[in-house]
Amino acid sequence: MIQLHHYPSTASMVPHILLEELGQPFELVLVDRAHQAQKSPAYLRLNPNGLIPVLTDGDLVLYETAAICLHLCDTHPDAGLAPPLGSTERAHFYKWLMWLTNTLQSTLIVYFYPERWAEEGHLEGVQQVKSHAEARINGMLDQLDQMLGGHGNAWFMGETYSMLDPYLFTLCRWTRGFAGRPARDYEHLGPYLLRMLARPALQRVLRREKITAPYF
Repeated sequence: MIQLHHYPSTASMVPHILLEELGQPFELVLVDRAHQAQKSPAYLRLNPNGLIPVLTDGDLVLYETAAICLHLCDTHPDAGLAPPLGSTERAHFYKWLMWLTNTLQSTLIVYFYPERWAEEGHLEGVQQVKSHAEARINGMLDQLDQMLGGHGNAWFMGETYSMLDPYLFTLCRWTRGFAGRPARDYEHLGPYLLRMLARPALQRVLRREKITAPYF
């Protein structure tokens, strides 16, 4: 059986939502980040980077959120959570997946861990890094909001729900504590997040991860 090694509200929420959408049996395995379980010898044997999530399926051990989600789409093609291989839509799907993980998510990591990019004890530098990261993220949210408004459809790629939707929801959720403008305050992103929240699969994830309001 598939096992998803997760911690609530982290990037593991993306494949968790996807697994619920697929309706396939799977087991959630808690990696207690509050007690640094992701740095334990047992977990490091699964992911030497000490990051969450990891998906295991028989002999397969897979880390990196985007890779896990692509694997789930490829092994469940009938679910239609990714466009057909070789299509123009698939090319744009890859583009946006890489943008979400390499551009938006990586900048969110800078926002949440600004001390990694400043000299130790340099509080002013830490605050500058965090402030600049938030400004860059707001620019990215503007781009997403304009895209959603431009095509005027319900989901990230248009009319069809895809794997990108759980990814976008999770990253937008991370902005809920922004002092400036969180994703929910954008004209098109706000209603989009409400549509995501209404999906039964996402409701099941929120219950299983014991996540309470504010959801985004």
